[in-house]
Amino acid sequence: MIVISAASGALGRLVVDQLRTRAEVVAAVRDPGRAPEGVAVRRGDYDDPASLLEAFDGATRLLLISSPELDPARRIGHHLAAVAAAAKAGVGAIVYTSFLEADTVATGMTEAHHATEQAILRSGLPYTILRHPFYGEAFVPRISGGELTGSTGGRGLNTAFRSDLAEAAANVLTGEEHLGQAYDFTGPLWSHPEVAEALGVTYREVPDITPGPMSRLNAQVRAGAMEKQTPALEQVLGRPAETMVSRVLAQHPLGTSRA
Repeated sequence: MIVISAASGALGRLVVDQLRTRAEVVAAVRDPGRAPEGVAVRRGDYDDPASLLEAFDGATRLLLISSPELDPARRIGHHLAAVAAAAKAGVGAIVYTSFLEADTVATGMTEAHHATEQAILRSGLPYTILRHPFYGEAFVPRISGGELTGSTGGRGLNTAFRSDLAEAAANVLTGEEHLGQAYDFTGPLWSHPEVAEALGVTYREVPDITPGPMSRLNAQVRAGAMEKQTPALEQVLGRPAETMVSRVLAQHPLGTSRA
């Protein structure tokens, strides 16, 4: 039996869909009324450790999808409660959706992931760590007035789409060869000028003058911080991962991209 935590979220639903015909699946969710249809449902609330213990009972595999909580202290609390519940419930193995560089960087956006990876190692449970890049869905370039604009300096991005990451998680959850592994997943490298060329539109670099999360991310891209590449995602998928160019072309077929 495979239990998927946070199964009502975007990634969780995709993993459940991947596993429906491959294994016995239980969706652990905070609100059972929002659970995916067609699978067994248990209440598993990161703020209620007792519910997690019940939700994880009997699991041969647990996919611990990271909490949506953004405050690092609360997120760490959620994850440590989940790891403790998994250990107490005696789950067969835990698979955790971490983030790139969480094994070496314990501050900033990787702080909670680093603490969680360490807790999993201390738990003694068999494990697999899936370190994700940023989700490609949040970075799909938009065409306006026949041009594509960006503030990335033409540098590369290693984003990956949730559908590929969900399929990779399902493959890990149903295979024995992944135990004890930590995978750094990256999507195929792409850039805004590359996408513009594929669409046949002009690319224009624009000043990044709006403060906020996206401005900070653009600065990271310009510094080359998102150009790391590994073969891990394609190896676990057993096929090439979806590219940003193919996703954008599907949304903007040639001939309509200048609209």
